[in-house]
Amino acid sequence: MEVAGKPLVRWCLEAFAAAPGVERAVIAAPLGREAELASLAPERLAATAVVGGATRAESVGRALELVDTELVVVHDAARPLLTPALIETLLARLDSDPEATGVIAAAPLTETVKRVGDDQVIERTESRAQLWAAQTPQVFPTEVLLAVHAADPERASATDDAMLVERAGGRVLVEPAPGPNLKVTTPDDLRFAALVLGDRHRESN
Repeated sequence: MEVAGKPLVRWCLEAFAAAPGVERAVIAAPLGREAELASLAPERLAATAVVGGATRAESVGRALELVDTELVVVHDAARPLLTPALIETLLARLDSDPEATGVIAAAPLTETVKRVGDDQVIERTESRAQLWAAQTPQVFPTEVLLAVHAADPERASATDDAMLVERAGGRVLVEPAPGPNLKVTTPDDLRFAALVLGDRHRESN
């Protein structure tokens, strides 16, 4: 999938390349596309790729095997509006709290939330006062994330890495994501992302 003529992963790699705290990238790629996706990284970012797994968690676990830094930043390529500033903010936030075992980008829910039964009838309205929508990037000490991936028997069901750290009793912080950080899942998302990235490109030139 491309936005403004570039694959989504290329936009993400450019953001990581521009973040001073990032040394290298490991990409979980579809079988046979490892070299292709690794080649998309800007020259100033060392990148390697591994074959992804059957689940998101398995893909992250395989990539983690190649990580040799103290901290690891996990990001979904489906969020191409990532900025270097957000990466740096998350790294600084984790560094500021020695008791934290992770930090994630997130946004407070702004819509009314309904709990709905199997018959599509509203059962009740939930309070959204303390509800946040989790996003990526998510930052963790590498040894912590490796440990929870190895130990959690229900790893395959995890929809993000913070879930694994939480289940192990970790203390994961939330950092409000500034500006749009949407996940591209529909054609409309793709069009919106193209507009935002097009504006950023014009502003930088």
